[in-house]
Amino acid sequence: MSTRELVLNRFAWVDGHADIWRLFSDAEVFHAVVETLAEPFRSATKVAGVEARGFILGAAVAAELGVGFVAIRKEGGLFPGPKVTHRTEPDYRGNQSLLRLQREAVSPNDRVLLVDDWAELGSQALGAKSLIDECGAAFLGLAIIVDQLEDETRRRIGHVHALVTANELGPSA
Repeated sequence: MSTRELVLNRFAWVDGHADIWRLFSDAEVFHAVVETLAEPFRSATKVAGVEARGFILGAAVAAELGVGFVAIRKEGGLFPGPKVTHRTEPDYRGNQSLLRLQREAVSPNDRVLLVDDWAELGSQALGAKSLIDECGAAFLGLAIIVDQLEDETRRRIGHVHALVTANELGPSA
């Protein structure tokens, strides 16, 4: 079974909310998701992920690629050292986040892949791309499980590799 089919078979809406967590708890599905997210980006030298599910997927993809993981944190948590910051555009709830990246975590020689579970409006992805660009690194693209992006946002992000689209998941309950 393809990774796409595994995701579609394992995904569920619970009380009107997407339950991505069940993809992580099934070893076969999680392994296939990580491998498939990593596949087009074998040239990456770093993988970045935005707090919180981006940490889980990003670290796993970094391990799959044999490269380092770079955390992009939202404001509030401890995060020592000099940082670059970016305030995002409003997300699907209308909230803005202050994203932070440790400056020394990414160098101008790096080729950085961003990994996350779901992209709806793309505000976090665009914010993360801005941080990576500010560090002088090459942004390779976004690898996500579910793509719900508008075409214009996808164009602004660049290379978007998704396992499924939100339309394939069917209506929320």
